[in-house]
Amino acid sequence: MQLCADVNCPKHGTLRVRGAIIEGVIVSDKPKNTVIVQREYLNYVPKYERYERRRTKVNAHKPPCVDVKTGDRVRIGECRKVSKTKSFVVIEKLK
Repeated sequence: MQLCADVNCPKHGTLRVRGAIIEGVIVSDKPKNTVIVQREYLNYVPKYERYERRRTKVNAHKPPCVDVKTGDRVRIGECRKVSKTKSFVVIEKLK
């Protein structure tokens, strides 16, 4: 990690993380300062008494001090809306 001057950085800026903390895999990092994180979860189906695997994609803000790329496993936290579609921010890269 390196220092950054981003106002929307949870470590070096003023952005507060509150709410859900999610872990997932980055599937795209093409938009500027944004990553798309995919997370998988299990959903119970009562009729068959079994679980099905589901997945969802979440847009998250990527501060310049967090060095992540496509395929990395990350932890993201909920925050106030940073833009129209981003209400999560990358907190850290997981091993």
